[in-house]
Amino acid sequence: MKIIRIILFPITPVYYLITWVRNWLYDRGIKPSKSYDFPVICVGNLSTGGTGKTPMIEYLIRLLKDEKRLATLSRGYKRKTEGFVLADHSANADTIGDEPFQFYNKFNEVLVAVDADRQHGIAELRRLKDVPEVILLDDAYQHRKVRAGLNILLTAYNNLYYKDIVLPTGNLREPRSGANRADLVVVTKCDKNISEEEKQEISSKLKLKKHQQLFFSYVDYASKVISKFDELELTQLEEFTLVTGIANAKPLVDFLKDMGLKFDHLEYSDHYNFKTSDIESIDTKKLIVTTEKDYVRLSNHKSLESKLYYLPIEIKIDKSEQFNAAVKKFVN
Repeated sequence: MKIIRIILFPITPVYYLITWVRNWLYDRGIKPSKSYDFPVICVGNLSTGGTGKTPMIEYLIRLLKDEKRLATLSRGYKRKTEGFVLADHSANADTIGDEPFQFYNKFNEVLVAVDADRQHGIAELRRLKDVPEVILLDDAYQHRKVRAGLNILLTAYNNLYYKDIVLPTGNLREPRSGANRADLVVVTKCDKNISEEEKQEISSKLKLKKHQQLFFSYVDYASKVISKFDELELTQLEEFTLVTGIANAKPLVDFLKDMGLKFDHLEYSDHYNFKTSDIESIDTKKLIVTTEKDYVRLSNHKSLESKLYYLPIEIKIDKSEQFNAAVKKFVN
């Protein structure tokens, strides 16, 4: 893959120019962007994935759900439907995508919708009888047709955007200058004990604007894994198979290794569509641990039900009081 990226380097300046011009046209109003008179919060990144958008959406849901009627709006990546779909009792990962289905399973009081056209999706949500007071846009930072009132930009600690370049040689979807649109910037997947000195160093290299606030977060793994039927403490696990279909499994793998657990790892690409042969191979394993996102797809297979567990995660934000206050100030 690295060799291919090097070979494709001549395309990189072309991609940079196209995305830069596109942003320039939106920034100057030459290409139209729709604003709203109610709170719309966008969570996104500059890179191609693996920054923790799903845990951040869940964090915002927990923060706001008791005070406001919420809706999440995602593209529904790799779903087998088209257009606007509002999750209901018949929803699954195929109809709305794995991450939206995860939201739907965990937060019954929140409207969960998908639509590749975010303008259309917002319009459809606002036509509902129970009109959402706040809409959370999942992975919509490059969807410039919608101008969110609050932009939360995520960048992973192990792949900070200032170190990267645009596709296809790098991982950025747009030039680094796109970060200027953000209101809140969160460095995700940090070491739990990151020092103040390192935070200051990262802050200086990100070169944020005066209107931007910077936060740091880390992943907080649960102490137990959960299945459809029971729960097991991590310390009870003797040997198991870890199955992942996410952008970056390294932090999870490192966490499990640091606990001294013994496991083999079946690693698939992000949002992987498990085939029958994959399920048959996974079914030969005695105990399977996976991520929450992968669980919503794998749990549909009856043969795996009794031995399939997921490890819940949440994000913890340093100076969370300031972060929460910034979000609530916007919403209110």
